[in-house]
Amino acid sequence: MEHPTIRVPDRFNFAHHILALNADRPSKLAYIDDTCELTYGELDRRVKACAAGLLALGVRPEERVLLVMQDSVDLPVAFLGALLAGVVPVPVNTLLPPEDHAYMLGDSSARAVITSAPLLAGLQQAMALAGVDIPLIVAGAIDGLPHGALGFGQLLDHAPLAAPAASAADQFAFWLYSSGSTGRPKGTVHSHANLFWTAELYGKAVLGVREDDIVFSVAKLFFAYGLGNALTFPLYAGATTVLMAERPTPQAVCDRLVRHQPTVFCGVPTLYVGLLASDCLPSKTSVALRVCTSAGEALPQHIGERFTNHFGCYILDGLGSTEMLHIFLSNQPGDIRYGATGKPVPGYDVQLRDDAGAPVAAGEIGDLYIRGPSSALMYWNNRAKSQATFLGEWTRSGDKYVVDADGYYTYSGRSDDMLKVSGQYVSPIEVESVLMGHEAVCECAVVGAPDSQGLTRTVAYVVAHTGREGNAALAEELKAWVKARLAPHKYPRDVVFLVDLPKTATGKIQRFKLRAAP
Repeated sequence: MEHPTIRVPDRFNFAHHILALNADRPSKLAYIDDTCELTYGELDRRVKACAAGLLALGVRPEERVLLVMQDSVDLPVAFLGALLAGVVPVPVNTLLPPEDHAYMLGDSSARAVITSAPLLAGLQQAMALAGVDIPLIVAGAIDGLPHGALGFGQLLDHAPLAAPAASAADQFAFWLYSSGSTGRPKGTVHSHANLFWTAELYGKAVLGVREDDIVFSVAKLFFAYGLGNALTFPLYAGATTVLMAERPTPQAVCDRLVRHQPTVFCGVPTLYVGLLASDCLPSKTSVALRVCTSAGEALPQHIGERFTNHFGCYILDGLGSTEMLHIFLSNQPGDIRYGATGKPVPGYDVQLRDDAGAPVAAGEIGDLYIRGPSSALMYWNNRAKSQATFLGEWTRSGDKYVVDADGYYTYSGRSDDMLKVSGQYVSPIEVESVLMGHEAVCECAVVGAPDSQGLTRTVAYVVAHTGREGNAALAEELKAWVKARLAPHKYPRDVVFLVDLPKTATGKIQRFKLRAAP
């Protein structure tokens, strides 16, 4: 699917495009990380040197380089340097165990690997497990490099690459590994043009990132959401980006909201919940926020409303995916409806279909399909999954949604998370949304579990607010709360109280772990 008014040249290298866009602002700050700052002029020099350094190592165009790196100024340099050279960067989740990194090394046939010094030991273990002997480059301060390894600074000692790789717009540019919660992670292959499309259609047209913005994303750069927020969109606009290597706790995030005064903040629902419940939450007058985003899970209505009431700015809740690279369904400035994911981002089409592939009526739950120019090309080494997901112009999301008569889409859960109770479908997200409206509930997750007869019962895992005791009386109160607001078959038969919910690195609730609980 092509945009009616925007065109990408057949020959297009995204890294070269970004450097050219920012050639006139060499002294402007591009990045601020935990230890240093990087101007656009220095970013240009380092990216071109990195590109030359990778080629000098013997990595050839279209070969892969694995990036196991924390969020610092070195990661955008490595990512863009690889793109400029025509090499394929593969940024991966730094929190995965060595066994998963070993799998990715083998699956990608990586010809080099760049890692951050604090992650070196785990990466060496992964290389040993994979049985690979490839160049190892270490970024950051370290007391003594392993035998044969290079420091990232050595890679940047090369003369800048004179000319970018003559990449095609649709050429393999980079990979992102999708979640492996239902099997091995899948290498999702994206093109140079896909980065351009997300920048134009969402970063510019919806989020509205400007040159004078300071952008801060809690989602790391190895995620599709974080890559757009902290690299594609701000660099496309000439803005400044704040990077944070550590885990995004409410305290760490609040510190940076006050210290760096970001104007654009990109979060996830569980973090917004944590911020609003935190003692360190800054006042409206101590921050500079003008717009925020949320993705990864549905943003509860009352969380969006409380955040806006506190800070005076809106959260653009949206839906994206690794396969589509970024957000394609979203609330938009001037059109905010908390509790709904919003409407399609201009340039994308969505459809809701039933199990037979036919469109569903407004008000009915259906499988979400997307058509848009940023769709991935394929899953690497996985024809069956590619054929099941990428259906001509359309991409199957694996999400269940419902659309109302006004065209607003509301999340109903993942297709494999839907419950059938008493012969009727139950959306866990709908039940969670009602539970979150109770004053005693801080967080919750709803899953299905078999009863003694093998039938599915609905179980709610709840984190109670400080000062409320999770006991049998509160459990009955929450059941009655849901019964009074939803159809009787939807209320949770069991309520289990936890201190914390299991979560991913981005704060997404790991429902599969709850389903596996005894």
